[in-house]
Amino acid sequence: MSQQVTIELLRTALNTLRTSSDSNAVAVFCQTWRAQTALLSALPPRFAEVAENFLGRLEAGSLFTEESCSFSQQDLLDNLQLWLDQAELALGRIANA
Repeated sequence: MSQQVTIELLRTALNTLRTSSDSNAVAVFCQTWRAQTALLSALPPRFAEVAENFLGRLEAGSLFTEESCSFSQQDLLDNLQLWLDQAELALGRIANA
């Protein structure tokens, strides 16, 4: 799978999570994200660290209601969207180097 296809897969998974009411949606999303090892290894190591930080907080936050958790799911999803944008830029820079 090409890196651009993987980025689009993750964008789709992110949009699906935003609209899902399934209680397992966060777990499925995180599993999908973590399975993209080829993409993560193509990026600088910091990208994997940051993504894992967001995913861990997303999983922790899914155990509580929005009001009782210090992590805003919406903020985390917005940050993952930004991560995807930055990953795409980084991959472009790597390809042009």
